[in-house]
Amino acid sequence: MSESDLATPVAEIESKTDNLTEQEFLAFRLGTEEYGIHILQTQEIRNFESLTRIANAPDYLKGVMNLRGVIVPVIDMRLRFNTGTSNADDTTVVIVLNIKGRVIGMMVDSVSDVVTIPSSTIKPPPELGSTFSTDYIIGLGDIDERMIILLDISKLMSGPELGLISED
Repeated sequence: MSESDLATPVAEIESKTDNLTEQEFLAFRLGTEEYGIHILQTQEIRNFESLTRIANAPDYLKGVMNLRGVIVPVIDMRLRFNTGTSNADDTTVVIVLNIKGRVIGMMVDSVSDVVTIPSSTIKPPPELGSTFSTDYIIGLGDIDERMIILLDISKLMSGPELGLISED
């Protein structure tokens, strides 16, 4: 997989996979819930290490790490999704993403596996009104009696709360 493959925008990924019967997602856990991001946006998975905290940053921006000379912001997804307190332990990992050429880290409780989900089993996200935005949810994947919340990580990272990547 080349670096240009890693920077493929979600719209291109979706157009390439529209005609496919299956898609691959990296499954990870936050508390008891399981989420998935498209595998092509994952650069690497690293054990959690100490981060340099940035003054006045929001709580969910845990800090930055130096990844082979690249300064990478790390988002604590537990705090971002409001699923409990931040809890770094031996299973905590940082998923390093490459989205539109921007490298970003996502701190999660653990990585489950890479799952292949038949497109026919991906259900649209539920209508939840205007209480909060679900624009970054692609759908819900049902595989082997597991319900996986599939995220459009590009939309999430470019959303108004995070704004880590530009939307162009």
